[in-house]
Amino acid sequence: MKIALAQFNATVGDLAGNTDQIIALMQQARADGADILLVPELAISGYPPEDLLLRPSFYAACNVQLDRILDVADGITVVVGHPQQLGEERFNAVTVVRDGNYVARYHKMVLPNNEVFDECRYFTPGAHSCVFEQRCHDGSTVQVGVLICEDIWHLEPAAEAAEQGAQILLVPNASPYHLGKEAVREEIVRQRAEETGLPIVYCNWVGGQDELVFDGASFAMNKQGEVVAKSPSFAPDLAMLNFVEGDLARSEIHATPNREAGVYQALVLATRDYINKNRFPGVIIGLSGGIDSALTLAIAVDALGADRVRAVMMPSRYTAQISLDDSRDMVARLGVQYDEISIEPMYEAFTTALAPQFAGLAADTTEENLQSRIRGVILMALSNKTGRLVLTTGNKSEMTTGYATLYGDMAGGYAVLKDIAKTLVYQLSTYRNSLQAIIPERIIARPPSAELREDQVDQDSLPPYDILDAIMARYVEDNQSIADIIAAGFTEADVLRVVKLLKVNEYKRRQAAVGARITPRGFGRDWRYPITNAYLE
Repeated sequence: MKIALAQFNATVGDLAGNTDQIIALMQQARADGADILLVPELAISGYPPEDLLLRPSFYAACNVQLDRILDVADGITVVVGHPQQLGEERFNAVTVVRDGNYVARYHKMVLPNNEVFDECRYFTPGAHSCVFEQRCHDGSTVQVGVLICEDIWHLEPAAEAAEQGAQILLVPNASPYHLGKEAVREEIVRQRAEETGLPIVYCNWVGGQDELVFDGASFAMNKQGEVVAKSPSFAPDLAMLNFVEGDLARSEIHATPNREAGVYQALVLATRDYINKNRFPGVIIGLSGGIDSALTLAIAVDALGADRVRAVMMPSRYTAQISLDDSRDMVARLGVQYDEISIEPMYEAFTTALAPQFAGLAADTTEENLQSRIRGVILMALSNKTGRLVLTTGNKSEMTTGYATLYGDMAGGYAVLKDIAKTLVYQLSTYRNSLQAIIPERIIARPPSAELREDQVDQDSLPPYDILDAIMARYVEDNQSIADIIAAGFTEADVLRVVKLLKVNEYKRRQAAVGARITPRGFGRDWRYPITNAYLE
């Protein structure tokens, strides 16, 4: 039996476009001699459809596309995911179609309701396993079990399919990327293979969807728990698998990218898909001469091409000449459109107008934030005039501590580095330069500064970034308490400062642009802390 394993890049809500891709993959798989085509979870609708799943018309529209697949599925079995409504109940479903017939249907049994998932809001859990008989081109038959994503993370659904006579398990998935996720998936599937004695085919999405990015990396595992085939990460793919004598034969295994390469590819894919799927003609980035905007610029050019990226430098009286020189150097290396717009006239106009109101009050962060907000106004004006989306350049360390100006450098439509700690920003910049030296080395080497007052550097008001980022990871991503973090060797003063800054700046994060989730817990759909909050622990 030949199985075509198809990871492809869908768009939520583009039902006809997604179905067009499924049909094209089906035709290619059939031409290559496949008996079965497996596509990801909710392949027709895209994932996650969120509150589209509350609209009855959405299910009807998905059914129209399912019928399209049914009409052309001749000579090949298609295992396709879609949402289904039956009366008052809604299901995350897979339908098996072949030769104009509905062969079988399965409803997802285990609904995830943690991290970025809230399927209990939308779906009713299924109650029965699904095993269908597949007749192959050589006349033999195979009993094929179907599970969906979260089902494979639990023994019971897999064991039930095995008890029903399954000889192989096909698992369509929508498993978002985060650091270390690929290894976790493979270990879970290895456990199921060893427990059931069945080979397993794991098919995942690839592509960006708002805050989520799907890395693909679909794979097949034999009954001994060995990976025998793996699709590439962060790219569509159609792989052919052979089921021979009761097990999966070894096929092509694509290498897993290392940590920095994987994160960088995830950011490029997420940025490209957010811009293209939302039909923006291009992007605008405010350059500062610092490392965050430099890395954002590099990612944007790799995602979209230099012709769709515009960089704007907006110097003030506090902008160092080195910042101007390095920005000019980098845009010359990349070949993007570049403009310099001084904010001095606007800053002077604002400070003059506000002078009577500020009389007798010392200069403070008000004047610093005013500069940032002037820059935000300029970028948004250019965005309105050209239709290009502003990419914000702040990182996760800054979002943790509130080291960002609301309606200033936070103004924009997509936050490329939203889930990237400052220490990782440096690592990614070094990685990108290892491919081609596009970020001037001085940008990487200089101490970071907002350049909003004389001789300002970030570490004047923040702990060193290696300490800040370690505390942030423990508190945000690992849910460790203040006491636990102090016990791990961090000073009480540093821990209390970071956690208090995190707490008081929640209102800013609620208003921040969306950005790709890269860590096991980003500031987005899986971070739901109250703004009004008296708890500190």
